[in-house]
Amino acid sequence: MNTEWGDFPRAAEHGGNLEPELRVVADDVLCSTLSHHGLVVVRGPDADQFLQGQLTCDVREVTLERSLLGAYCSPKGRALACFRLFRRNDGLYLELPRDLVSPTLARLSKYVLRAKVTLEDASDHLVCLGIAGPNAASLALERLDEIPETVNGVLHSAEEESALTVIRLPGAIPRFELYGTASKVHALWNVRDERLRFTTGIEPWQALEILAGIPAVYPETVDAFVPQMLNLDLLGGISFQKGCYTGQEIVARTHYLGKLKRRMYLARVENPMPPKPGDPLFSPQADTSQSAGQLADACRHPDGGYVVLAVALINSAEHGTLHLISTDGPVLRLEALPYGFGTAVSH
Repeated sequence: MNTEWGDFPRAAEHGGNLEPELRVVADDVLCSTLSHHGLVVVRGPDADQFLQGQLTCDVREVTLERSLLGAYCSPKGRALACFRLFRRNDGLYLELPRDLVSPTLARLSKYVLRAKVTLEDASDHLVCLGIAGPNAASLALERLDEIPETVNGVLHSAEEESALTVIRLPGAIPRFELYGTASKVHALWNVRDERLRFTTGIEPWQALEILAGIPAVYPETVDAFVPQMLNLDLLGGISFQKGCYTGQEIVARTHYLGKLKRRMYLARVENPMPPKPGDPLFSPQADTSQSAGQLADACRHPDGGYVVLAVALINSAEHGTLHLISTDGPVLRLEALPYGFGTAVSH
């Protein structure tokens, strides 16, 4: 294993008190080590063509200046992984949860055949740091001289191998991801800077991802969702003009025949036990013998309770109630997603 991370602190599942770590983004900049992110890198003369036949997004639209969200699906059109795709030097990188790197590599490798590509786990080759807060852009500009101006935009420093790759993320709160060597990231982001609140906890960054409505697939939810259920069509993560890819027939049929019955919603919920991806949802408006959906993501909210992304029956979510775990479980309180889908509903 390449130990590029070196002494740079790794992400931990919990990083202290979530409330001050999240509330600091109101005044300063939250810095999170994102070692829980994994990377698959694809290189070679056929890399673009190979991935174009595997992923929901249009790889041709991923440039050195632009990244895209997307999904990798089974032949039945269910998401096996959800990722951010970006270019760096001569490679195409898929950023996804570390736990899904090995199975994703194994599945993709089966389709290589005669394609001139190499696939590699690059999770330990680069350090990834996340910065967020109203002052994140100004501080990043101070350190980097230039930053991406648009959401999903990408910029690289001049050096090739030691380049710093900066990605601007969606969300109401300005956020950036920085990829580079440990020495490069250390030089720019000294943890002793008084303007930074540094955390190795996963939850603060996870909460910001959830509040931004960015979907994730975890081992518990592999093969559970058609990409549109994760709102990837609303986030530019599905191309309906690019042509064939694995699972494309089901994804296209869902789109053109208007058969989508479930969508992903942002919600708050109170529960004695921490909710987790895959937890079932029930609704009086749905068949009681079946779940009305399941959680795609969940973590603590700084104001108490939990914030979740719930993939649920549209009718139950928008015209009824959703209950966590059981028919009489806690009620989900829906909130509006930042990209204009869903309406805050009081139950």
